[in-house]
Amino acid sequence: MNGPAEHPGEKPLDNVEANELETDESDDQAEDSELETLKALAEDNLNKYLRAAAELENVRKRSARDVEHAHRFALERFSKQLLAVRDSFEMGLASSENASVESLLEGSAATLKLLGSTMQQFGIEVIEPEGEPFDPDFHEAISMQPSDAAEPGSVLTVAQKGYTLNGRLLRPAMVVVAAE
Repeated sequence: MNGPAEHPGEKPLDNVEANELETDESDDQAEDSELETLKALAEDNLNKYLRAAAELENVRKRSARDVEHAHRFALERFSKQLLAVRDSFEMGLASSENASVESLLEGSAATLKLLGSTMQQFGIEVIEPEGEPFDPDFHEAISMQPSDAAEPGSVLTVAQKGYTLNGRLLRPAMVVVAAE
């Protein structure tokens, strides 16, 4: 007997090869399917990366444009408010020919008040340190003078006011300091 029945439990050779081929084909299909899935995932990730890179570039350009505009127009509001002070000075000068000294003084005081409120509105504060201890961060000593009325190291008089902009020194106050 030359058939499959000669050796019980053995599979015919043709069937073994067919099973191996089926297993190889299903493995190839699984690998192809997995490869396609990975390719799709890689393509999706590439698209996400390209979109993120483009968005980042847009944000960078927009930020650069905003900074440029901020530098260019930073003083616009302040300048508009300062124009009111200039107008007040010009009106005072135009009316000075017919005005009395008292009215000129009143006009000058009003203009100074307008300037002070404009400066305060934009964070410019006056440094008036008379009687306070000398602070080299905000005061510049122009001389020292002995004094019985003030403590040594304190500011006796202010020769020129100082100014800060939002807490940052614009100009130190020029002061005379009490000597020991």
